[in-house]
Amino acid sequence: MGAEYKKLSKEDAAVLLIDHQSGLISLVQDFSPGEFKNNVLALANVARFFKLPTILTTSFEAGPNGPLVPELLEMLPDAPVIGRPGQINAWDNEEFVEAVRQTGRRQLILAGVVTDVCVTFPTLSAIEEGYDVFVVTDASGTFNEAVRHAAWARMAAAGVQLLNWFSVACELHRDWRNDIEGLGSLLAEHIPAYRNLMTSYNARQK
Repeated sequence: MGAEYKKLSKEDAAVLLIDHQSGLISLVQDFSPGEFKNNVLALANVARFFKLPTILTTSFEAGPNGPLVPELLEMLPDAPVIGRPGQINAWDNEEFVEAVRQTGRRQLILAGVVTDVCVTFPTLSAIEEGYDVFVVTDASGTFNEAVRHAAWARMAAAGVQLLNWFSVACELHRDWRNDIEGLGSLLAEHIPAYRNLMTSYNARQK
């Protein structure tokens, strides 16, 4: 018998964006800066499109980690921002954990900087508390690909589902007939090649 397919549900999912800060983001070397920024904003856009509860958190803003990147605040103005005074693992911060609990959701879509620490630590902690965790691989970054793959292996061994922002969007959407233009426009905004698909689709509708 195969493993259970736990599908993302827009009724039970919340998004946690951890430590996408101006200082920390400079450590990301496994994606190009432009690619990584696009992926992070795409995930935020998906959260907004599906109206998913979203929590932002930062680590030690007063230090070298720096403030949250402003584009996330602009895209998600109503999302709570939990500033952690020093805890490296976001799950060690009571305010953050309480914000997660207040969503009432049991599926956590999680991304952050860096993958092997700021993503892995709270992911393992959340799994320990019975949450289903879906780590967004291309909206999380770290020093190099070797570190990234080691972190993915550690999380996968604990039961994490690893997927990219595009598959998050598609699994939440389920059926194109739910909103062709809406999701198509979102994808076209972040995937240049997808804009060609929407251009041809729109031309056929005339």
